[in-house]
Amino acid sequence: MKCDPQAEVISFLGTLDTHGSADPVEVIETHAAHVFLTGSDAFKIKRAVRYDYLDYSTLEKRHAALKRELELNTPAAPGIYRDVVAITREPDGALTFAGQGTPVEWVLRMARFPTEDELAHVAAQGALDLPLAEALGRSVAQYHGMAEIRGDKPNSILIGQIIDELARVFAGLDELPDADMRTFLTGARRIVQRESATLDARTTAGRVRRCHGDLHLRNIVLLDGIPTPFDALEFDEELGTCDVLYDLAFLLMDLRHRGLDAAANAVMNAWLRASRTETDLAGLRVLPLFIGVRAAISAMVAVQTARARGGDAAVLDDARRYLADACEALEPVAPCLIAVGGLSGTGKTTLARALAPGIGPTPGAVHLRSDTERKAMLGVGDDTPLPDTAYTAEVNAQVYDRIARRAGMALGAGHAVIVDAVYLNAGERHAIEKVARQCGVPFKGLWLEAGAETLVSRVEARRDDASDADAAVVRMQLDRLRYRVGWGHVDASGTPDDTKDRALAALDPG
Repeated sequence: MKCDPQAEVISFLGTLDTHGSADPVEVIETHAAHVFLTGSDAFKIKRAVRYDYLDYSTLEKRHAALKRELELNTPAAPGIYRDVVAITREPDGALTFAGQGTPVEWVLRMARFPTEDELAHVAAQGALDLPLAEALGRSVAQYHGMAEIRGDKPNSILIGQIIDELARVFAGLDELPDADMRTFLTGARRIVQRESATLDARTTAGRVRRCHGDLHLRNIVLLDGIPTPFDALEFDEELGTCDVLYDLAFLLMDLRHRGLDAAANAVMNAWLRASRTETDLAGLRVLPLFIGVRAAISAMVAVQTARARGGDAAVLDDARRYLADACEALEPVAPCLIAVGGLSGTGKTTLARALAPGIGPTPGAVHLRSDTERKAMLGVGDDTPLPDTAYTAEVNAQVYDRIARRAGMALGAGHAVIVDAVYLNAGERHAIEKVARQCGVPFKGLWLEAGAETLVSRVEARRDDASDADAAVVRMQLDRLRYRVGWGHVDASGTPDDTKDRALAALDPG
């Protein structure tokens, strides 16, 4: 029988006496690591293994990998990552932490967190709601904002190499449908060829960075209520270097694969708002490609996992679903522009959020809201109240111009857009309609209506919302509404679900 060179270290770390604690030691094994959990602490060692894509076969390489893991993850999750220390053999032959003897293994020391705080667990419990999804998008945007810019290789080459590697591996995977593999590879290569200029422009614009590389729900945890990425890919700098949208795409794909389409759309929109660069609006042209590639990789990994388990049927079924997701993401979907207008309190934002996931290419429409666009334009957070001077006719005109410009950019990238703003003035409505005409996409305007008493009660009940409208604003708007708006009228006096059903009927009267 082959001897495990790390068996003594694993035994040492799995022993209660080692940690001086009465708490049991829980051991988690992965293909590349052992993690020991006890009390409030976590200890991680790399397995002494070598695969095609990573090499931890020597003590020096394991030490370097753990140091890189600490370096990569500490900026985003300082509350988890502590230090890397040696397990040493002392003169009496015993093992100890950071002793005076010779290092025989290296350990990454971390703070343990509750399993129920992992976002995969949160999602499985049905608790990944809209506010949490938006917080997640903001956290990921902040993570990408801190990431080191890399520009050594054009983006089109980076993604092309990934697709070529997938083609090589797919050739040996008879568990996946041939037709789906061909459909994906043909579609992905066609998009890379067509969008090579877009891809490479993003490299030039600094959107290729040293990213997380493995950004899915299992690698994000709630720390003090804030979604925090951890366990970034450390073993391959080339794999960890990618477009920030490609990094985000893994998370969006994971959410959609779990049936959380609304959360995926909310994450994308929160990320776009927080990134505060119109380069990413233009980059949406390649987001479906990135999501498709991430899904195809997940299909490949699932097949390999099923094989390692002796042909696990459930995992193979999941692999086929991933590949179907990949093909679906690449299917062309025509963009459109929907504008949702109405007085404050009619529920414009609630409706726009509900409609956005099902409109246009994956993962749904870009949502542009006048309240958040105004605050972004003025350089304040969504929850920062604005003075009356931020609502003058001049500032209002700038906000609507900003919405029109950003809508045009997203539409020009082939993405659908849904905008929500009061749109009380005919000139504002004509301007957003003109954007659709200039981009050559269908337009539909919805005008939400509800009684004055309902509107006032709704705005007075708002909490933690970007809107600054109050009852006085509603009454002022009612005084100015002197004619019937020429968009499709929707009764918004009932529940949000009622309004959504009526809006869908107005959008598709047939």
